[in-house]
Amino acid sequence: MQQIAVIGAGTMGNGIAHVFAQNGFKVNLVDVSAPSLEKALQTIEKNLDRQLAKESITAEVKARTLQNITTYTDLATGVKTADLVVEAATENIALKLKIFQDLDAYAPPAAILATNTSSISITRIAAATKRAGKVIGMHFMNPVPVMKLVEIINGYATEKTVSRTIVTLSEKLGKVPCVVNDYPGFIANRILMPMINEAIYSLYEGVANVAEIDTVMKLGMAHPMGPLQLADFIGLDVCLSILNVLHDGFGNPKYAPCPLLVNMVTAGYLGAKSGEGFYRYEKGSKDLIVSERFVK
Repeated sequence: MQQIAVIGAGTMGNGIAHVFAQNGFKVNLVDVSAPSLEKALQTIEKNLDRQLAKESITAEVKARTLQNITTYTDLATGVKTADLVVEAATENIALKLKIFQDLDAYAPPAAILATNTSSISITRIAAATKRAGKVIGMHFMNPVPVMKLVEIINGYATEKTVSRTIVTLSEKLGKVPCVVNDYPGFIANRILMPMINEAIYSLYEGVANVAEIDTVMKLGMAHPMGPLQLADFIGLDVCLSILNVLHDGFGNPKYAPCPLLVNMVTAGYLGAKSGEGFYRYEKGSKDLIVSERFVK
């Protein structure tokens, strides 16, 4: 397996392309937006420069990594020679189903089709293709070049040989693969999102303030980042979407999104990417400043 196609040039897509390219794979990075592809290459180069400054890579590795990446705006051209396609588009079921229908038509018949989805059913995505046995979840963590975990999700029809191939491939990337089965939220988000939701409920119900909630979890549970800061980092809209998947999938009220989260997303306060969530984010500042809405 040498030729990889990554669909989507956003935060996850460019990180996945970076990791594959740095480990010697030829990568076709595909996105409908040429400016997004240009921005992705700039991000990858900036992240490589960070590694270079830390002396974790050499200048030769940086150059070779960038040389291994080719960009495309046409999906059919970008995947026509792929051994593996990793889809990293927006967490939207209708969009993913359309992409996988197209991938099934354009990618070689033997190609494995993987999705980086963090919560959407692999089985449902696979059903949009005529190669359900070759469809699998390959859920990388953000930031991809740094985080070691890859959550590998077997759909109902995923072939065992395909699962073993993706486990071996993940190890070649220097990652730690964990294989799970296809149920709402898989493992990472089935456990993480209720914790984040409970932290938001604690704020909503006045049990504690933003800084106190995050400090308790950082100092008391040894979490590197508090749940409210982590929610901002993930994106509150993404958190809401995953909670809705869990709530719909299990029909259990314990997964119901907190009304405060719903209101914040509706109002456009999405966390770091919008400039404000539970904290305020100012360009060039690393200070953690609680949003004025939560300061009493």
